[in-house]
Amino acid sequence: MIASVDPHLLEILVCPLCKGQLLLRRAPQALVCPFDRLAFPVRDGIPVMLPEEADAVTAEEVEALRARQSPQPEPSPLRFMGDGGVS
Repeated sequence: MIASVDPHLLEILVCPLCKGQLLLRRAPQALVCPFDRLAFPVRDGIPVMLPEEADAVTAEEVEALRARQSPQPEPSPLRFMGDGGVS
């Protein structure tokens, strides 16, 4: 059985090289940086975020992953009130 990556961890992890958002590849399990085109392996549910452990991925693989990812909801902008409060 393959251990999955904690969803909360996926929200905060970024590429160690460019600090960009990562995409989850299911098989073989890895976190992919679409900007550097690197796949960081996930071993026993633990992402290995070392550049020397990453494998190169093609532009086609990155585009296929992007197409499969569910869209992330945009955060709603903060509205500032006249008294300095935030609503």
